[in-house]
Parts: sequence; C-alpha cells; structure tokens
Amino acid sequence: MSTINIAIIGLGRLGMCHAEHVASMPKVKLKAAFALDDEQLDLAHSRFGAKPYKDWRMMINQENLDAIIIAAPTAFHPEITIYAIEHGLNVFCEKPMGIDMEEIEQMVTTIKSRPEQIFQLGFMRRFDPSYQEAKRMVISQELGDILYMRGYGIDPFKNLKSFVNYAGSNDSGGIFLDMTIHDIDLVRWIVGKEPVEVYAVGNSLAAPELQKMGEFETGVANLRFDNDMVATLVAGRTAAHGNHVEFEIMGSKGWIRVGQEASPYYTTLFTDKGIVRPCMQSFPERFSEAFKAELQAFIYAVSSGKPNTVAAEVEDGRAASKIARACQESAKHHHIVKL
Repeated sequence: MSTINIAIIGLGRLGMCHAEHVASMPKVKLKAAFALDDEQLDLAHSRFGAKPYKDWRMMINQENLDAIIIAAPTAFHPEITIYAIEHGLNVFCEKPMGIDMEEIEQMVTTIKSRPEQIFQLGFMRRFDPSYQEAKRMVISQELGDILYMRGYGIDPFKNLKSFVNYAGSNDSGGIFLDMTIHDIDLVRWIVGKEPVEVYAVGNSLAAPELQKMGEFETGVANLRFDNDMVATLVAGRTAAHGNHVEFEIMGSKGWIRVGQEASPYYTTLFTDKGIVRPCMQSFPERFSEAFKAELQAFIYAVSSGKPNTVAAEVEDGRAASKIARACQESAKHHHIVKL
C-alpha cells in the first residue's frame, strides 16, 4: 500500500486535531471529511485539501478509501463503524465505542467478523511515555504489590458552559462513559486485571442544570479487584487553573505519579505576588504527542496488516464501556454494582 487514503468523520476540536496529525504524515492522504458545519468543512478543505461531505455514507461509497477516522458524537460510533467495516475499511474510532451496550455488542460482532481489517480505539494515554513507564514499573515489580491506584481527569471550568449547551441536545453517555473511561482503560491496561465491583457517586453542584439532564458534573468511582486492590477515579469539569490530569500508583515498594501540574513550559515565575507556573488548558495540548503516536500506530497497522500491540482493541473498548456503565448505574441508584 503506497499511499493510505483516509477520510475523517467529525471535525470538532478532536476531529480537527486528528486531521492535522494525519495531514502531516508521509504516504497518507486525507481525501475527504464529513461534518454538518460549513465552516468546519471549508477549513478542512482549505488547510488539508479534504473533499467536503455532509453525508458520511455517500463519502464512504464514493471515495476510494483505505481507512476512516471517527470523531463524531459517541452515539453515532456503532452505526458508522459497522457501515465502514462492512464496506471493507479499516477504522480508527474515538473512545468510547458507543452509549448503548446492545449497539456496542453489534459493533463488536461486526468487527470480529472481519479480522483482516484493523480496528483501533482512541485511548491515546496508552501512547504517552509517562504512562508507558508506569506500566513498565508495574510489570517489572519495581513498585512491589500494587495496593491502590488513583486517577484525576478534570476539564477546565471555562469549558463548563459549553458542555452544558452540548448536553442539552446530545447524549454524552454520562461522565463515567465520557471522561472516566480513560482512567478505566489505564487501570485495566497497566495491571492487566478486571474489577469485580464498582461503587460510584456524583454531583452537579457547579452546574445544577445538568442534574435535570441526568448528567453529573463531578463523578467519583471506586473499583475493587479480586485481589482487593482498589482504584479511585475522579472526573469533573471544574478545574479553575486549566486541564488537570493525574494518575498515581501506590505499591508496597514505591509509588509513581504521572502528570501532576502539567506545564506547557519549563518555567516558573517568581514575583511579589508569589510563585506562578502556567498550566495546560486542554487535553489536546497535554496529549498532543500521544494523539500523534496513536495515529501513527494506526497507519502502520493498516499498511502492515498487523494491529499495534499497545493500542486498545475491540475487547478493551467493550470491557471499559461495561465498567463505565456500571459506574453510572451505581451513582444513579446509590448501590454497589457487581461485575
């Protein structure tokens, strides 16, 4: 395969991030893009030469494609993936796989029926060197027995109003499926184990209107594993200082913490007002290199016909979705959910 022809479905913040990365790669052509917004389509065409479409099925049918990238709203992931796989395309799909578990199971069945095609799920944190180092230390037993894991994923407060507007007309799947799922995947990937029960709580104190929509603004999930290891995963949308992502592993021989107070520069400002360090303001900024690395891995997998061993595959997506849905159920009904 000399040149890999790709199209992208969805040109929001993350879709445009993927488009930029793909367009910068050698032997890859971003042939087409789907969106409903004319400005987004015009931008993708002017910057990357992507042919604009407002009908994604027509785009798949008419363009000579090798693969697609799905960055559409979560509820559409199963339908688009199934159609693309059935039309012989390799698929990179943003997390999560979907919202409805029945639709996700149909998606899994379709993907497994075409093992010669590549399906990769967008859990980009697996491609961040810091998390890879944490996993290496766990596997090598350098941290001893793993006792506890803690993850934070808090979006900037300045984006909260935008999410409230989005949630008013779209189903995000809830905070555990939309946000916590990143840390759910990390826990599974790093320790290689599955939780046996979850207990979760949530609130919408910072945005009471979300409660009327069935959404939590802040969610806290506790996962217990069969060896009694515990993981606490916190997600929210109210970090006043910027995008806040942390992950900590506590072992009997040592601890490791990833990503606390992530700074875009190696600078610290000292003034009469105190000490100030600039903070990253978005997840594309924090994980820019990881986003690029996961797409490079996908492109290589498509060209070689061999899935990347780091990347999240279909079973990872199904397992993480089940756990996230269990967390949502636990928080809604205030009880422990067995897995």
